[in-house]
Amino acid sequence: MRDLRHALLLFFATLLSLTMWSYPAQSASSETRAKKDAAKPIVINSTTLEADNKKQTVTFTGDVEAQMENFAVYCHKIVVYYEEAPEKKGSGETGTKIDKIVATGDVKIVRAEGGVATGKKAVYYQIDEKLVLTGNPVVKEKNSFVEGDRITLFLKEDRSVVESFQDKKVKAVIFPGQEKGQGLDRGE
Repeated sequence: MRDLRHALLLFFATLLSLTMWSYPAQSASSETRAKKDAAKPIVINSTTLEADNKKQTVTFTGDVEAQMENFAVYCHKIVVYYEEAPEKKGSGETGTKIDKIVATGDVKIVRAEGGVATGKKAVYYQIDEKLVLTGNPVVKEKNSFVEGDRITLFLKEDRSVVESFQDKKVKAVIFPGQEKGQGLDRGE
């Protein structure tokens, strides 16, 4: 049970850092924010939670809502893939390390300060600090938005790539002069 709690805490600390994609550059680093917010209460609601130590996964299914102070994630299913971390020197304890997190089924990531990312699937790769949205992905900030076939957010590089395939084109609608983070709640 201790490993499950540890995995869940790492999962939400990781989600916190990945959802901060449009904080101003002068704000604290994502690592500092994750440490600061990791101690805050986390509320997860889903129909089921299954931990499978053999497959090294934790799966939340059925109307999943993950709430923290600064963001919320809504989807049908979240699967956390983890690995056993090496033993800490002299402690005799092993921990878990998040490999990737896959959210599927009408994924919506909403920041409290405004901004929302949606798609049918979102995959967060821990090592690369990369979030890939697919399935009609859209990232919105107030009235401005960008959409394509795949949106990749490189979090530690503070950059993103929007791609469209075949004959389609990327679409960006930008309203200059809008302040970031105002007027957007739950994706509306």
